[in-house]
This record gives sequence, structure tokens and C-alpha cells, in this order.
Amino acid sequence: MTRALGALGLASAALLSACAPALAGGQEPRAALPAVAPATEPAAIPPGKAPPSGPYAPSWDVLHYDLEIALPEGPGWIAGHARIGLARSDVPDTVLRLDLVGLAAQRVTVNGGDVAVDQQNGKLLVVTGPGSAGDLVQVEVTYSGVPEDGLVLGRNAVNQPAAFADNWPDRARYWFPSIDHPADKATLALTVHAPAAWQVVANGAQIGAPTRTPAGTGGPAGERRTWRWRTDVAIPTYTMVLGATTLAVDTIGLAACGRAPASPRADGCVVVTTALYPDDRTIGAASFKRAAQMVDLFSDWIGPFPYEQLAHVESSTRFGGMENASAIFYSETTLHSGRNMESTVAHETAHQWFGDSVTETDWHHLWLSEGFATYFAALFCEWTDGPAAFRREMEGARLQYVGSIDPEKPVIDPSAGDLFELLNFNNYDKGAWILHMMRGVVGDSAFHSGVRDYYASHVNGNALTADLRAAMEKASGEDLGWFFDQWLNRPGHPVLRVTHRWDEATREIVVDVAQVQRTSWPRFRVPTEVLVRGGWGERRQAVDLSGARTTVRIPAPCPADAAAVDPGGWVLKSVER
Repeated sequence: MTRALGALGLASAALLSACAPALAGGQEPRAALPAVAPATEPAAIPPGKAPPSGPYAPSWDVLHYDLEIALPEGPGWIAGHARIGLARSDVPDTVLRLDLVGLAAQRVTVNGGDVAVDQQNGKLLVVTGPGSAGDLVQVEVTYSGVPEDGLVLGRNAVNQPAAFADNWPDRARYWFPSIDHPADKATLALTVHAPAAWQVVANGAQIGAPTRTPAGTGGPAGERRTWRWRTDVAIPTYTMVLGATTLAVDTIGLAACGRAPASPRADGCVVVTTALYPDDRTIGAASFKRAAQMVDLFSDWIGPFPYEQLAHVESSTRFGGMENASAIFYSETTLHSGRNMESTVAHETAHQWFGDSVTETDWHHLWLSEGFATYFAALFCEWTDGPAAFRREMEGARLQYVGSIDPEKPVIDPSAGDLFELLNFNNYDKGAWILHMMRGVVGDSAFHSGVRDYYASHVNGNALTADLRAAMEKASGEDLGWFFDQWLNRPGHPVLRVTHRWDEATREIVVDVAQVQRTSWPRFRVPTEVLVRGGWGERRQAVDLSGARTTVRIPAPCPADAAAVDPGGWVLKSVER
């Protein structure tokens, strides 16, 4: 995602006309969704609170969510039905603890049998009884209420009623019961009942055309429609979304043809679309002109595109962009203003591979998502607009990082208790530079091979920083423990003071490089080059900086006019003048 734009207001209460539930996939009909607004359980847990260390729900693995949601036209309450397929792990537990905040469950069943409804402190406690590892359990929850977060109901930037999910990091629990943590990924089917004038977008592929609400099932005939979407690729809950309002949908083009195994098309192509507010259709189009090309380039370099399609959606998100799997949401404020968002489009598109398909197991390894997306957005500039454009992107990232307070903490910071604090320059900009420095240390070929292997080994799954290290060490044949430790587990970056002098006796230029960063930061090991330049030309010498001071002696015909460290721009650093 791109960083937060500020909190959005919460929806106020209103009544919703009920509509007849209908299931995707030919399953049996469910009981009608409630037709009256119920009381809701008050929220007990604020969004973004870091969960305790260790497995989030070690006894359970969600395999599939089948969600049905009835939406109001504007602010109000929702009615929902969740059918959740789970498998027991080898850690025995007779109680399933689902995350559900601010909404009230009316009925809960386990394998078709009713169980007591028990909601406590943001959890829905479901007594499943004993079982064995690998047992499949199906839990169904009928629920309703006014979402306090996670599902934004109200009017959008062009004053039209709208509904948009906005889940990061753990706000899916505010509109459907779930194990709301990135380590538990699942497939998703979504049935949405919405006003007939709206378009509904969601994850995966649309299943058939929307159907009109029949007469006598909760509202006047034809005034509402039912939409069905489904993805058979496991995704994290924070990327499971719906967007519903008046939208103009346009196809940008086909991409990744033959390299998108989840595509429902016979040619294996991904359809890349935009879904913008009609008033913003023209002004917003400029941001997405190269969106299909991004999918092609990333598919070639990283691996096959992981999802059924890719929609770029104008939305009421609190973020500049949010990388929901196969349905990226963008800030309506930015698009409506006419600002070009192409760099954000590249960033969020890269997230389809890094963050969505390969998801960090633990939030404190967020750099595996945001650092990758930031770096690959810069690589898109390098591939399409040349090295100078890439250098501008990376220098902008460097300046943002060194000018912030974030260098005082390590990138992987287990002490961070507020997940929103992780949306910092460490995880985005320093994370991108760590990848760039890794590329410089191991070389282009090994870097490419290591990234592709890392992705292929964890596609549609989860990973930690140790998994990336293992892939890069395998590709390069080098022990990179020192690199990962100093750049990810420790704060700061090198601050260099570079001086040079002429040694007449040895006819050498003597370059002294001092690391003068604050003492709470480490002294970094930096494989790099030193360059000296004079009227006679220039000379370079490889050097491995380490400790407080490194001296380099470079033979030369006469004194130098200047000396520099890292002339190729491979190292995240500051240089004192």
C-alpha cells in the first residue's frame, strides 16, 4: 500500500431493506438475512493492535470463506452470513476463536448443528468439540450491525452512496468473522446484494452476470442486484474486499498471456481493467496507461501473475493505494484531483506478487511487502524510462528515509505495538534500499535468481526474512548473515566523512573513510568502491569498509581533485561535507 491519507469517518446507523440470499457454486439456499437492525456488540479491541508473538491461531487453518453481504444505500447496517471451512491442526482445541468486532452474531452452527452464541472482547467463541488433526469443520455465522471500521459506508468524493472494504492491517474483523491475521490465508467466495444502479467489484473472477432481486424478497423487484465473485487462490484477510458504487468499468488490455495460471481465459491472459467514478473516468485514466505493461514486466521478471484478473478501483480508502489481491483500491481524493498516480499503480501492482501472493508470516516483517513494492516500482522506472529515472526514484527514497526519525529503530522491530506505526520509512524506503544493496553485493544474476526462487518457493503462502536470506544465499553461494543482521536487525545507516591527501613518497592518493554515525548505531560493513579524480582522469578501487575508519591507498600520477565513496550509488548512506 501507499501510506495513509487520514482516518475516514464512521458510518451512522440507518435501516437496510433485506434481500433474498443466494449462493455461488450451486449450494443450498440459506435462511433469509435479517430484515431489522439488531443491537451490536461494542468494539473492545482498537484496530492495528499488534497480536502477541507466536502463532495467531495455532489450532486452526481456515481453508475457505464463503461470505454473503447485504449492503445499504449509504450509511447504515449490514446483514451477513459467513460459511467458513477450516481444518484442525495438530494443536488440539475444542474452541474456535473467530475475530468479530462491533457486529452481533444471531446464529452459529458447527457442521450444521446449532451452538451457543458467545461473543467476548472482539472474539466469537465457537465450541467445536474435540477432533483430530486434519479434521474438516464447517462453521456458519449469521450476523449483522453497523460496521465501526473495515467497511466504509457513506458517500464518496463525488457525493454518491458507496461501500468499500478497507481492511489493512486487521480490520476485516469489523465486517466478517475471520481469523484475521496474514499467516492464515484462504480462498474466498463473495455474494453481495446491492442497489441495482451499482457496480460491485471484488477479488478474483466475477461468476456470471448480476441477477435482479425477485419480487417479495425484501424490497421492490429490480431495485437491487446480487453479484458473485470468487477466487480459488488463497489470499490474506486484509486483502479480501468488495467495492460497490456507481462505477465506469473499462478494459485497459490483456497482460501476462500464457503466464497467469489462475486466469479463467483459455489463452491464460489477465484482463486489466479500471473501475472509476464516471465523473473521474477521463481525468483518472492517465494514471493507468501503462498498467498492463507493468503486469507483463513483473510477470517476466518475477514469475506468473497469481490471480484471475486485475482491477484498478477508485475507492474510499484511507490509504493512497491498497493492494487488495486482484482488486487494487486507490484514493478517490487523489484521482479526483487529477494527480497522476502511476508510481502508486506500479507499487500496488508489485504487491500482487510481494505481500499478496507471498505474504509476511508476521507483521513485523512488513518490509518483505512494502520494501519489495517500493523497489519494484523503481525497477519499473528503470526498465521503461531508463537508469536516470531509477536513480531519481531511489534518491527520493533515500532522502525520505534519512530525513525521518525512523533510522533510530531497526527495520524488523518486534517492540512495535501499533501496526500502523509499521507504515514507516524503514519498511518502505530503507526496505527498497536493502534490496538494492543486496543486488549490488551478490550481482544482478544472483539477485534475479534469488528473488525468483524466493517467490516460487512461497507463492500463495507465507514467508519470513530468513526465507529470503536462504534463497539469496543459495543463488549467490555466499553467507549473507552479516548483511541481513546489520541492515534489518540494527538501526541506522553509515554516515561517512571522506578525506584524501597526496603521499609524494609513494605516489599514492590516501583516502580516509570514517564512519561517524551516532554510537547507538553499528559500524557497518560496506563492500563498495572508492573513486579518485584529477586532471589526469579517474581511478577506482574496491574496498570493504568496516569499523570506525578505513584507509585506502590508490596509485596515481599526481594529486587528486576529489575522492568519493560508492560512485555507483549502491549504498544507503549519508556523507558529511
